[in-house]
Amino acid sequence: MARRVYHVWKGRNIFFCKGRLIFGTDAKSLIITLLLILVPVVIFCTNVARNLLREFPTSNTGYVILVVTILFTIYVLVLLFLTSARDPGIVPRNSHPPEEEICYDPSTSVDVGGRHTPTPRLPRTKEVTVNGFSVKVKYCDTCMIYRPPRCSHCSVCDNCVERFDHHCPWVGQCIGLRNYRYFFLFVSSSALLCIFIFSMSALNVKFLMDDYGSPWKAMKESPASVILIVYSFIFLWFVGGLTCFHLYLIGRNQTTYENFRYGAANRHNVYDQGCLRNFLEVFCTKINPSRNNFQAYVQEEMPMRITREVKIDDSEGDSRTKVQDNLEIDNDLLKISQRRDAVEAVNSRS
Repeated sequence: MARRVYHVWKGRNIFFCKGRLIFGTDAKSLIITLLLILVPVVIFCTNVARNLLREFPTSNTGYVILVVTILFTIYVLVLLFLTSARDPGIVPRNSHPPEEEICYDPSTSVDVGGRHTPTPRLPRTKEVTVNGFSVKVKYCDTCMIYRPPRCSHCSVCDNCVERFDHHCPWVGQCIGLRNYRYFFLFVSSSALLCIFIFSMSALNVKFLMDDYGSPWKAMKESPASVILIVYSFIFLWFVGGLTCFHLYLIGRNQTTYENFRYGAANRHNVYDQGCLRNFLEVFCTKINPSRNNFQAYVQEEMPMRITREVKIDDSEGDSRTKVQDNLEIDNDLLKISQRRDAVEAVNSRS
């Protein structure tokens, strides 16, 4: 039976709906996030909003408050789903290492032929040009790729993610190029929802104070309002602070990973295009389609025949010779080294 890409995916992701939905390895934490959103909203609708309906008997204000609460909660949940259930910008892995020269490590021992033992070695970094500046990109041993600029390997999901911001356990997904916009909207909308519930709960307590003439009697009459006020105030510090922090990052065109690694005083941010353009880049640019087709069928790879140039140093290190090798290999570059040693041993005997 033919297998699909999500069946053999090497990352730690969790797939649903035959690969249409992709979550991080900690997707179960979404249950906690949903409860933190839904439980206070249900308490608000069944207690506070019901009392507000009685406070506005001659107008539809109470019903408007109830409808706005429900619709805004649905909006927040949709943003959470769009953040958690989509490819954040995973860079496909290579099935073979990049085509690079096999160099001699000068620290290795010299064999009987007077030559250094060849050891396959890929350069750990490369330089690419971004906005006219030279930027170093690193080689990822796990994904066997040179990471694109601003890409980093997430140790939780075990994937290289474009424009990696961070891995968020609250949404159970990496935050990267393709879902950062929805993540920010989710956080900022959650902050607005906290402000709304806080304000309406405080308004309900005020009405009860006017009726009973005492704040203590008002709080005793509606303990749910007091609980929601305290709850919204606490979580507003979290999501509100996070919203302000990411507004600052968007204005500087910087990711959370870059901010913690290079610091806020990084004066050589080659991606900064000015505050307005930075915001337009996040909110007004088209989101590229995923680079991975998780529903595609896996195609078995045929053995590859590759031509590779090997540079060899003589014992004095003055001259370099190029040897053209045509041989069958399957993923393991060490076989080249072993074959080279065998050939040189025969030549030394003759």
